[in-house]
Amino acid sequence: MAGIVVKPRARILHGHDWVFSSEVLKVFGNPTDGDVISLKDGKDRLIGSAIYNSRSQIVARRFSRRRQDLDLEFFRRRIAQASEHRDRRKVDPKLRRVVWSESDGLPGVIVDRYGDHFVLQTLTRAMDIRKDSITAAVVDLFGDVVIIERNDAPVRNAEGLELGRGVLRGTPAQTAIEIEGVKFEVDLLHGQKTGFYLDQRYNYGIVAGYARDRRVLDCFANQGAFALTCARAGAADVTGVEESSENISAAKRNAAHNELKAKWIEQDVFQFLRAAEKAEAQYDLIVLDPPSFTRMKSGLRDALRGYRELHMRAFKLLSKDGLLATFSCSHHVSDTAFSETITDALLDARRSARRVRRFEQARDHPILPTIPETEYLRGFLLEMMPGR
Repeated sequence: MAGIVVKPRARILHGHDWVFSSEVLKVFGNPTDGDVISLKDGKDRLIGSAIYNSRSQIVARRFSRRRQDLDLEFFRRRIAQASEHRDRRKVDPKLRRVVWSESDGLPGVIVDRYGDHFVLQTLTRAMDIRKDSITAAVVDLFGDVVIIERNDAPVRNAEGLELGRGVLRGTPAQTAIEIEGVKFEVDLLHGQKTGFYLDQRYNYGIVAGYARDRRVLDCFANQGAFALTCARAGAADVTGVEESSENISAAKRNAAHNELKAKWIEQDVFQFLRAAEKAEAQYDLIVLDPPSFTRMKSGLRDALRGYRELHMRAFKLLSKDGLLATFSCSHHVSDTAFSETITDALLDARRSARRVRRFEQARDHPILPTIPETEYLRGFLLEMMPGR
């Protein structure tokens, strides 16, 4: 088997599963992009099997600590193990992330389940080449299901892969899910990510638990999940702000289907917050759930600047004992950086706050301590302190 020898200080020798191009000491056996390769240390000891792509900055991703090939039986076994893990975590078997990339030993593979519809993403070249085997394994494990391909994620560009979407198996039907008693239409072919933000599914209910009798502002409302779960929980008034006209239309449909009242504003959130401050508007609960402000480490400074302004303007709109539920979905923004940005924004707004609780990604998006990139969603619930 072809492979690479890693440098002595490569992060893979310290528990991570990635090898960056700068960490390669030697390539042997002329591997082809998408091949399974051997990983060795400087003493010629095997440290695992990996997928290889010379076009990517991450030239190798380990998927096993022993010699292993990517055949149908391997995919069947790994996907079954991933599903069993979620069973143990008591995740709804019909609405879950079944496979979460490195966290389930399948680098670059994401499988989400919406009833009898499965959505597949293959974000690495090796897994994309073996898409048929992954699809066959899903059918073997879950039966006669519909499988949709959502390979339109820009991250595929880093692997030299084309973007696309389509139906791999079966005939898609209209799909609906229920979150905290609210039903949502889900467009698996065109909706955000694989159709819905499953990583927030438990946070919707947590935030809604604080909404009763409060004036709620849901920023970056998307399809209205936070807004509508708050409305159902008894919020006094709900406003959702979202820049995308398609998402606003979806949010309105979801509100109508659930007979819930909310005001929807199609506008850039920053522009809305500036105007709301001038109008001296006030809210008792504000949700900030923006898209990732940066997907690259080089954009971190600009991202933190954006987060700081966003939080400062939100703090100015909160009532004396108002609540802010705020989230970041970029793994480049650490807990420390996010907390410091919030602190700076409180100073800018001349407000004081208590931290009530933390938020994290849903338990079907498991986190590996040795691969910090598997943790990307973090958040806090803050309570304003009156008279400070």
